[in-house]
Amino acid sequence: MKILTFTGRTPSEALKKAKMEIGDEGMLIETKEIQKKALGREALYEIVIGIDESMLPVGYGKTAKPLKTKHSLKEESKDILFDISNAAKQISEISKVTQPVDNLYGETSAANGFTESKELKEIKSEINKLTDKVKIIQNMFWDEKSPDLENQIPSEFAEIYRLASQSGMNQEHLHELMQVTLEHMPLKMRENSTTVKRYFQTILRKMVPIRRENPVSVGNKKVIMLVGPTGVGKTTSIAKLAARYSYLLEKKYKVGLVVLDTYRIGAVEQLMQYARMMKLGIETVVDPPEFSTALESLKYCDYILIDTMGSSPYDKGKIEKIYECLNANQTHYSVDVVLVMPSSIKYDDLKITYDNFATLGVDTLMFTKLDETRGFGNIFSLAYETKKPISYFSVGQEVPEDLVCANSDFLIECLLNGFNRSKV
Repeated sequence: MKILTFTGRTPSEALKKAKMEIGDEGMLIETKEIQKKALGREALYEIVIGIDESMLPVGYGKTAKPLKTKHSLKEESKDILFDISNAAKQISEISKVTQPVDNLYGETSAANGFTESKELKEIKSEINKLTDKVKIIQNMFWDEKSPDLENQIPSEFAEIYRLASQSGMNQEHLHELMQVTLEHMPLKMRENSTTVKRYFQTILRKMVPIRRENPVSVGNKKVIMLVGPTGVGKTTSIAKLAARYSYLLEKKYKVGLVVLDTYRIGAVEQLMQYARMMKLGIETVVDPPEFSTALESLKYCDYILIDTMGSSPYDKGKIEKIYECLNANQTHYSVDVVLVMPSSIKYDDLKITYDNFATLGVDTLMFTKLDETRGFGNIFSLAYETKKPISYFSVGQEVPEDLVCANSDFLIECLLNGFNRSKV
């Protein structure tokens, strides 16, 4: 056994150097920090690799590239990735050759009683394994690393880590996810990236709180108030919900609207127009004492939807006005408070928005503009952090089509593969 050491600014960089010099046959023995980062000085890490001397590349340690012909680590990595891509193409071509060919009459070999030999099946199996390993190696060339994990992210998890990290997920939550996955995932499932991804999806689904839509029961009513910042689409979301409850469910429920957003004349007129089109009752509230009166006026309705004035998360005055209305509720109806937020802002901004509206007693979360973003890890992180269930997603401007009842499968699909309107 030969012991070799490699250094780099990060463990990942040191590992790349090792792979470029001795390939994948070595065994990682130790990773340690030999120089801490300081002002004007970068950190330095060292990894120790053990490898059988017979597995070393021919000529290793005997010759070296002249300094003027050496490339930077970044360029060397590009060269390796280019070689890997060529290897993947070759594997693809070999795979095509192994497929049963059609005969001159258009009949397949299977139709003529052709059965694959044991050797051919073994070749296909090895090709599939090799293809998957190429994919894993390609995804190992990422520059990020979970800050709190003691060891290097295993190569088979590299693709999952990269996807989740690029989705906008909070780093602490990503670290927790990776720890859970690493600790509980059966070793047998780590053999290919497909099973790794499937297991990771299962973990994610269990960590996202969802409130499923339950139609109102006979003799009861549901009062729903939408709150949130300006411009997130609360009024349009109210219209979508009204249309859904009035026309799209198995039972056509009676729906009434209440408007607290008297600050914006345009919003009131827009909701008035929706009410006329759908023949819904509508009430406006200017001062908190009028809130109970408005609810009583719509007591014949199964659903009462309340639109509120939009406000900056930092505008405590407007949030306080909404709170005063809730506090002035003298009816026996409980109000379900739904915080509406855009999916297109980063996690930190979502968290600040939630914290400032939390004084209203938020029951569920609703996310809009899913069609305007590529990262969905921020949604996952907020729901996971606050433990507040998600009730609806808005995926466009169309009323009532672009409304999706929340489910974890839809969110995880968006997070790992991006938003796809055909799957709505």
